[in-house]
Amino acid sequence: MKVKVLASGSKGNSTLIRTSKVKVLIDIGINYQTLASELEKLNLTPNDLDAILITHTHSDHIKGLQVLVKKTNLRVYALEEMLEELSKKIPLDNIFIYKNPFEIEDLKINIIRISHDVEGVGFIIEHQNHSLVYITDTGYINRRYLPLMTNKDVYIIESNHDEKMLMEGPYPYILKQRVISDKGHLSNNTVAEYLLEITGTNTKKIVLAHISEKNNTEELAISTTKNLLEEHGIHKDIVVAKQHESLEEIEV
Repeated sequence: MKVKVLASGSKGNSTLIRTSKVKVLIDIGINYQTLASELEKLNLTPNDLDAILITHTHSDHIKGLQVLVKKTNLRVYALEEMLEELSKKIPLDNIFIYKNPFEIEDLKINIIRISHDVEGVGFIIEHQNHSLVYITDTGYINRRYLPLMTNKDVYIIESNHDEKMLMEGPYPYILKQRVISDKGHLSNNTVAEYLLEITGTNTKKIVLAHISEKNNTEELAISTTKNLLEEHGIHKDIVVAKQHESLEEIEV
């Protein structure tokens, strides 16, 4: 299984998961031209995709959905609670409701309910003996999921804001309160504490995602997690997913 973050941030999110048998997108918050350009680098086209997994219906995660489905007639996997919003953009016949777990070819997928201001999910994706956790846009992670998330090969996980930068930054008070709420976004400190608990000997890569352009920096996000892990003798490869530049593909 290979994973490539195509874009990550408040302006658009999309990630490609692929094996020799299947190619799946997580979210399509980028336009069709950008997607096609990124896939071309891998000698793929949008017509090579098999399905899209929707995390939630905020525009930075689905704004490219209508055009992509119109051009490719892809299967779209989503929560039942997303149907009303998605049906404004694509035919209901294209939408498949998540089961838990479910399979797409040789991928086994478990959903993790997130805590955001709309209903949404993250994923634990397994292929053969390897596994990936993908979770962003959540105010916290329900502790009942942590055992399921422990000691995975790769984590793509939100590290949205530095708490000090957020509180001293330009956002209006009401927006600051939304970001730090249980239905907001994970801070650098919070995700570092989660990763301290769930990373293990199998973990080879951590991708910090959905970095705020106004309330965080790549250096702060990496150093917060890196320093906490290393204080406990844990050394991992940590990178940041970018808004305007795709990451190098990762072999899970």
